[in-house]
Amino acid sequence: MRVGPSLPAAWRQRSVSPTASRSSIESLFEPAPPAWEDIIDGQHPEGDLGDDPDLSRPNLARMYDYFLGGSANFEIDRRVAEEAAERAPASVTFAVENRAFLRRVVRYLLDAGVDQFLDLGSGVPTAGNVHEIAHERAPWARVAYVDHEPVAVAHAQRLLRDSPNVTITRADARDTATVLNAPGVSGLLDFDRPVAVLAVALLHAIPDHDDPGAMLAAYRDACCTGSAVAVSHLAGTAFTSDEQQAVRELLEATPTPVTLRDREAIGRLLTGYRLVDPGLVLLPDWRSDDENPPRHSAAHANGYAGVGWC
Repeated sequence: MRVGPSLPAAWRQRSVSPTASRSSIESLFEPAPPAWEDIIDGQHPEGDLGDDPDLSRPNLARMYDYFLGGSANFEIDRRVAEEAAERAPASVTFAVENRAFLRRVVRYLLDAGVDQFLDLGSGVPTAGNVHEIAHERAPWARVAYVDHEPVAVAHAQRLLRDSPNVTITRADARDTATVLNAPGVSGLLDFDRPVAVLAVALLHAIPDHDDPGAMLAAYRDACCTGSAVAVSHLAGTAFTSDEQQAVRELLEATPTPVTLRDREAIGRLLTGYRLVDPGLVLLPDWRSDDENPPRHSAAHANGYAGVGWC
């Protein structure tokens, strides 16, 4: 379930009014996505992906891909994404600021000496994803992507075929034992050396009854001292009460309804980690720089971000 070079220029240049017409919103999105059969082309290294995706329901990862200008999405995803953009424009703002945060945090971790990344709920690897950011500075960096959505995995397999030190594993991040023992994770990452666990735009897709805090603790316990976690979380800080309700209603139609948490609740998920300055803050306020400046004010960021050390 992640601004990258593929983000349509229209999103960078204009905002969407809550009363915008559907046609005006549709004009912001491009290009048309490929068919499922074109994504699964029989040449992926892990072979059969199992069950086909449910194209009767929208998927959060594919909607996010659409917001970022990707092509691995479908009519149902676009329709609900457009509705979300119309009824709660800050939904798009979160996607944009989240991608800018991802670039900043990967570079921060590399500068701190961490060159291994476990990206949970990685979604569709649109341009400017973790391995591309990391390999700009450290071509030897290792990146293990994990996602359970079949389109995201298939698209990643296609794009990553010739990428060294990068794997994609189809698994549910909540199943920590399966993730940690998967060949694409255990065979690539050396857990005797520091690993950065990336839970970027993931935890709001995990309901309270699945205990996302315990999930993060399990990954922390698998990592050595000097490892880190990076988190971003949709909080709805820029939503009106009507917009929050609209988002909840729209995302109830997806397999992963969103849980909006406040700053205090998000902070509890990071128990056991030592947060680095500036702590858990609104997305644009986390170590913004001239190279990756925020595109929106903190008041419109709609989510929190933080990084902690083991």
